[in-house]
Amino acid sequence: MECRYSEVVDPSSYETEGLSGGIDVRKSSFTELEDRGAIRAHQDWARHVGPCKGYRGGLGPEYSFVSVVMPECLPERMEVVAYANEFAFMYDDIVECMGCDMGQTENNEVMNGFLEAAQLQSRSTSHAVDEKAGKRRIQSLIFSEMLSIDPDCARTTMKAWARFIEVGSAREHEVRFKSMAEYIPYRIKDVGEMYWYGVVTFGMGLRIPDHELERCQALVAPAWIAVGLQNDLWSWPKEVVAAKAQGQDHIINSIWVLMQEHGISVSEAMQICRQLIKDYVATYIHTVDAHQDDASLSEDLRKYLLAIKYSISGHLVWSLHCPRYNPAVTFNKRQRAWMCGGVPSLGDRTELDTKRGDAGYIGDNVILSV
Repeated sequence: MECRYSEVVDPSSYETEGLSGGIDVRKSSFTELEDRGAIRAHQDWARHVGPCKGYRGGLGPEYSFVSVVMPECLPERMEVVAYANEFAFMYDDIVECMGCDMGQTENNEVMNGFLEAAQLQSRSTSHAVDEKAGKRRIQSLIFSEMLSIDPDCARTTMKAWARFIEVGSAREHEVRFKSMAEYIPYRIKDVGEMYWYGVVTFGMGLRIPDHELERCQALVAPAWIAVGLQNDLWSWPKEVVAAKAQGQDHIINSIWVLMQEHGISVSEAMQICRQLIKDYVATYIHTVDAHQDDASLSEDLRKYLLAIKYSISGHLVWSLHCPRYNPAVTFNKRQRAWMCGGVPSLGDRTELDTKRGDAGYIGDNVILSV
């Protein structure tokens, strides 16, 4: 796959702690569009849903999520992809902050939002949504925008996300996993395999035939395990705090599972987790190399395999440097200005679009609706 929309980042400018398997980190040349989409999502959430205090999502001062996890996102799709991804971050954080798991009723609401959005045929119908349900309204707006760009890919994304929600409704949040052998199959689903499939196929304009989906999932499984374990490693402190706040005596995290399985300390469990990440990354690199010239796979599936390879290194670097997992890290000057004052018009980036000035950030991580 020829990389047209990103550049390799100088390895001396970031840390991987030896967990990337030597995979290059690539960064989109259009990261400004990610800032636009993500901050628009913050403002629309504040406008249609409510304030989200203490929220830190996918943006970072140097490495923002979509720009490094999907560096080859098509420029004309970057803003809406970033908007959708930030909505997913906010949705996940709000549910967690409320101290509850997403129940079947909530899942049905999300599913209905997806199904409703699937009926939208163009931007002209984007107002035909339930004004009383802010989250559903945002979902419909997301898919209206996607449909206006690429109807076929948008519907593939909708189906993938609906599948992710369907699987998510059966997630075993109360299970005390006794071993990594039990935990890893759960983690692949929980890490958002089908969610990210929908994001990448739309963002890169990929059309993977339905008959290849099962094989695609099998080939990419080591990557999702690696990314899931990365997430467990870096989110561990955040999840410990959340578990204590909710009165839970267990944590759905590989660190906790390893501690229980082997009777070891946190630091020892983290060491095992790091080695597992290295092993799964190496397995996936071998998988990609072995299939790049495999004529039995469609060209778009081969592109997808390579894209997920860059997702591994990008997710790692983002995790190590993002405000979400690193409280001392703040946003860059441009992000802070847009969070406080609004996103500038694409036609005139020297002035802020006052139409978006009715909701924004105060400080680094508090959204207020005014």
